[in-house]
Amino acid sequence: MTAEMVAPAWMRSQISAEQYDSWSEEQCAGIEVVDGMVVVSPSASARHNRPARVLANALDAAAGPDWNADTDFDVRLQDVPLTNRRPDVTVYRAETIDLTPTRPEHVLLVVEVVSPGSKTTDRIVKVDQYAKAGIPFYWRGEQAATGLPIAYTCALDPATRGYRDGEMFTGTVEAGLLLVA
Repeated sequence: MTAEMVAPAWMRSQISAEQYDSWSEEQCAGIEVVDGMVVVSPSASARHNRPARVLANALDAAAGPDWNADTDFDVRLQDVPLTNRRPDVTVYRAETIDLTPTRPEHVLLVVEVVSPGSKTTDRIVKVDQYAKAGIPFYWRGEQAATGLPIAYTCALDPATRGYRDGEMFTGTVEAGLLLVA
């Protein structure tokens, strides 16, 4: 059996932004594009999706009319080579809801919920990509060995285009959200 028989051609070569933009939402679901290469993500578990959904709902309620919080949609980090990430939660300007793709300048915060298979990507790779794209805040959710959730917060340092570690929270956190344009 050859590689051509196993994987379609679009999984073996770089794709452009124009190619990706021509695909249907169904074709784009469950994938990210990194340096033009399609990266297929397995379906997330309920243990992964639930905290993302709960957090997105809480952020959306706290954000007011100027910001939206959603799960599972593309953020176009760069056009050439194409890099599209699909954060677990994205807080973005409400006025850009119909603009696709969503660009980093429309995004205030991205959140990744770490799964066993995404530790390196969520802790190192995506942090660097989001910072270089200029997204002001990055949060990472993990589960401690005790079962309690842990939230790590980071804020962008514009001078270095890297994130500075912020506060770490465990358990249940009551938080208000002050978002500035």
